[in-house]
Amino acid sequence: MPVALVTGSAIRIGRATAHALAEAGFDLLLHAHGSAEKLSPLRAELEARGRTVHCLQADLSTEEGVAQLAREVSARVPSLDVLVHNAGIFERVAFADITRAQYRRMMAINLEAPFFLTQALLPQLHAAPAPSVVHVTDIGGERALSHYAHYGVSKAGLLMLTRQLAVELAPRVRVNAVSPGTVAFPEDFTPEQRASVLRRVPLAREGEVEDIARAVVFLVTAAPYVTGQVLAVDGGRSAAL
Repeated sequence: MPVALVTGSAIRIGRATAHALAEAGFDLLLHAHGSAEKLSPLRAELEARGRTVHCLQADLSTEEGVAQLAREVSARVPSLDVLVHNAGIFERVAFADITRAQYRRMMAINLEAPFFLTQALLPQLHAAPAPSVVHVTDIGGERALSHYAHYGVSKAGLLMLTRQLAVELAPRVRVNAVSPGTVAFPEDFTPEQRASVLRRVPLAREGEVEDIARAVVFLVTAAPYVTGQVLAVDGGRSAAL
């Protein structure tokens, strides 16, 4: 049975991706940190579908946390077919107020963890017959959004990492990205903020986390000649002025 690791898999896009990969026939390694208590019910749901599931907790903002997760994955599976880098943080701060600590934490989780976790798991990826890595990026990595400078820079770096690894790890490992647009609004968005965003979406509606999950499954199961690409799942927002 092929095996997939999904970081940040306890909630939202990560949870939906875990379900979609299970439906596609994958056993799962589920990672979380702050939402780790939500992994147990997810594990039960996936095991009820006949999947083998391992739950892993690690703080990806630290070097040791990344190394710990890599060790635990390596101890549980000899090969890794799919690695989905979904874990990330989203923080609204005016540029003038962003501290070094906030900047470093943003880069550590959103960019450095995917970089060094993939590096650490290369032996397991190379042991799989057709390994694939997927980064969950963001429209904010290509379109500037006020008060999210450190977030946008981290996601822009992840886009470049996608292309860089697609070139360097070829032909053994494919590396792609899924770039969500307006999917599951932040809970603190007002109705006015939501309406303002949706006016810029050609499909005139919010996406669903399942839309992103389906895109991930497509890239890892049905696109063997696709690598180094960023699949926008944004209702057309990135195509509009």
